[in-house]
Amino acid sequence: MRGKIVLLFCLLALTISVPAQKKANPIPIIFDSDMGPDYDDVGAIALLHAFADSGYAKILATVASTKYEGVAAVFSVFNTYFKRPGIVIGVPKGKALELKDNQHWTDSVLLKYPHKIKSNDEVPGATEIYRKVLASQPGKSVTIVTVGFLTNLSDLLQSPPDKYSPLNGKQLVKQKVKQLVCMAGRFPAGSEFNVNQDAAASQFVFTNWETPVLLSGVEIGFKIKTGLLLIHNDAIKNSPVKDVFRISIPLSKQDSAGRMSWDETAVLVAIKGYKPWYSIEKGKMIVENDGSNTWVKKPSTHSYLIEAQSPAIVEDLINTLIMHQPVKK
Repeated sequence: MRGKIVLLFCLLALTISVPAQKKANPIPIIFDSDMGPDYDDVGAIALLHAFADSGYAKILATVASTKYEGVAAVFSVFNTYFKRPGIVIGVPKGKALELKDNQHWTDSVLLKYPHKIKSNDEVPGATEIYRKVLASQPGKSVTIVTVGFLTNLSDLLQSPPDKYSPLNGKQLVKQKVKQLVCMAGRFPAGSEFNVNQDAAASQFVFTNWETPVLLSGVEIGFKIKTGLLLIHNDAIKNSPVKDVFRISIPLSKQDSAGRMSWDETAVLVAIKGYKPWYSIEKGKMIVENDGSNTWVKKPSTHSYLIEAQSPAIVEDLINTLIMHQPVKK
């Protein structure tokens, strides 16, 4: 029985990734990521472009939540590879984390693949990109997907009116954002990297954000191992996505069965919805001063994912989607 289910979802994935008939109303997405050193972000951006190629999503911006030198160029590599070099990129200009890529996959793709943007200095600040893009969109239309730190969203909420909008950040978010989808937290309680590394920002966002928030907790991605099918697919050549998984998987024993896929789940449910793979628990995420989180069952705009089907089904789906190849525009 499982074989039939897996086949069904693989066929669904292939249907999603093939740019047949464009969908009438693609979901406008701002993608916010701590791209590198971790690399499930690479799987996530591959999914995002696959959904864009099939008409399910429209990528408005790709934004970094870290500021290590090279992050803007890395975004440029993947947007260029997927034939969307013009997607705007933002990088934090104020206080933000600077993580190091000890696996050196970022260095490798920057040396091998074309990218117009070479330096973080060439792109605007993350807050400016958020305000400019949101101000240009219809009301309640934009889905923000965060798979990294909440630094940018905290800065956005606290931003003043500017040349793009007379609204302050909190007002602008409330007017323009339909949903925030986060790979963040551990449920029903615990501590998770994306939340605890900038605890103050996380606390501010989950206290003050006024649109629906859907959370994919760290426990969701633990059981979803992806990338081995990609790196062993000899038909795929000269792919930065494949190269990143090929370089990184052998460097960690815990990745021997594939990389745990936290960030991909956030992109999947942001664009395709959480059913049939998940159900949701509604309530309120509370972030403590140390970045740990608890959950309170009370009326709120927050909800988190709960497994409704085997993680193997989502694993097969993501494994297929990250093999999506660029489409000629």
